[in-house]
Amino acid sequence: MKGGQWVWAALLAASAMCFAKADGTWMRKVPQNDRTRTNPYASKADAIAAGRNLFLNNCAKCHGENAEGKGTRPSLTSARLRIATDGEIAWLIKNGSLYKGMPSWGGLPEQERWQMVAYLRSLNPQGTEAGNVGVR
Repeated sequence: MKGGQWVWAALLAASAMCFAKADGTWMRKVPQNDRTRTNPYASKADAIAAGRNLFLNNCAKCHGENAEGKGTRPSLTSARLRIATDGEIAWLIKNGSLYKGMPSWGGLPEQERWQMVAYLRSLNPQGTEAGNVGVR
């Protein structure tokens, strides 16, 4: 490669690595028994409101006030979240993904984690646009 081509190749490789960080590989780590768990607070208005407050207090500084993403932190209103099960989302909140910068929120009571799932689900109704993304 000539001088400028190395720079472009390096930039392309770096870009690919950045996009790989939000590739949904965390979904493959979720154990089957967690994946199939259902949210006891699903579609409950009071749980969604509580989940929004928890989100604003714990998650908005990285993911934005409306979960649209912030800086290098991913949007939580994505097609990937729409195809995720409630159990997968709960698992991610509980366990985090430290390699990718997501802390574990396992210290929060389980009820509060499920309330956050209810809130995120209210932003991402399951099944919408799911045909466009294949991460499983």
